[in-house]
Amino acid sequence: MDREFLSNQAKSILRANWRDGFTIPTGKLYPFQWNWDSGFVSIGLGHYTIEKAILEIGTLFSGQWANGMVPHILFHSEKEKSYFPNYDFWESQVNPGAPDKPKSSGITQPPVHGFVLENLLQLHPDNERLHRFIKKYFSKILAYHRFLYQYRDPEREGLIFIYHPWESGRDNSPIWDESLDRIEIDYNQLPPYQRRDTSVANASERPTSYQYDRYVYLLQLGKKYRYDGPEIYQESPFLVQDNMMNAILIKSNESLIRLGKRFGLNTKEVEEWQQQSKRVFDQKLWEESLGTYTSYDLRGNKRMKYKEIGGIVSLFASIPNKEKAKRINDYLMSLHDRGYYLCPSFDPDSSLFDSKRYWRGPIWPQMNWMIYKGLLNYDYHETASIVRGDILELVSKLGFYEYFESRKSDIETISKGYGGGNFSWTASTIFDLISVK
Repeated sequence: MDREFLSNQAKSILRANWRDGFTIPTGKLYPFQWNWDSGFVSIGLGHYTIEKAILEIGTLFSGQWANGMVPHILFHSEKEKSYFPNYDFWESQVNPGAPDKPKSSGITQPPVHGFVLENLLQLHPDNERLHRFIKKYFSKILAYHRFLYQYRDPEREGLIFIYHPWESGRDNSPIWDESLDRIEIDYNQLPPYQRRDTSVANASERPTSYQYDRYVYLLQLGKKYRYDGPEIYQESPFLVQDNMMNAILIKSNESLIRLGKRFGLNTKEVEEWQQQSKRVFDQKLWEESLGTYTSYDLRGNKRMKYKEIGGIVSLFASIPNKEKAKRINDYLMSLHDRGYYLCPSFDPDSSLFDSKRYWRGPIWPQMNWMIYKGLLNYDYHETASIVRGDILELVSKLGFYEYFESRKSDIETISKGYGGGNFSWTASTIFDLISVK
């Protein structure tokens, strides 16, 4: 691995994907600004241009709704028509608090921004511009977390729900299959649509038409109730307390508390959320028989008993105790010993595992970044080194793609990664991981 070569490539990709104030994930497949993508991208930008890192987050929050939600897509250009669903399909203005510009989607994504700002502060502890930015945007991120706890936790449990797989960031993971199967499509009511993703990426690596119909159904359900109405909780057949979404929220809560104390800001509200959320997450989502945290199906009133990458992110949020963390670490090492790159996004022993298809088994760079950091929280330095080394090796061999093959036995038969090429969060997280001494 040539660190200088990878670093130069990463910087070149981030520069090429930069638009007027934000970074697109990749040129053809995702031509707009994505929520959690921008969070990870700003971490890479922070290594060589703190100004752009700050602007990236600022531009994202220009689309924040009056209720506090930060949408998962901002459509800064209304002329770009190569993506579905575009702004005109979302019709986010059905919610009176959605800004007219930029147009946006009506759902959200994992709330990474608290830990992103803390990461930037670690890179630039004395940067006064960053200090001012954090003081100003602390309240905006706090409002975003407040939206999640108010609108997505109606029973005040301390765990938030998602009602669309896209909100999880793990779009078509097998963990959603059972919930999606509950949806009975009336094709007379489903609006006509034309996918764009399969004209850019290999259809065998993308969600199926069956899944996409259900994504559109849930989009329409959200639109029907202005994307924040209590009727969503009452009616949606897909209603999940997602382990990763909640772990990332807990991690960002933790960062907000530290940032608030550093800059003399009021942290009482977020400390109250955090105390409840961390306790309930550990109690409700731990599945002893699997040795991992699972998501919870609110419609089925049960844990979703799968081993998948969302449960491993709990390490990043410092949720498990030492015994539980050891079981997660032992699982990762067993996969390594059996010839898998770390960390597969789904259980290789499951019949639902697919090492090539979107979120059903491949390796994802931003996930490895979080899990690497999480393992270090528990002093699992050997495993952390493997997680870091595996993604660096995959990118070195196969390029800066969106995601990668997880079977080592298959790696010699392929020449590139999967999904979009010259991918921004890959460049950003690789840039950060290269900087590790």
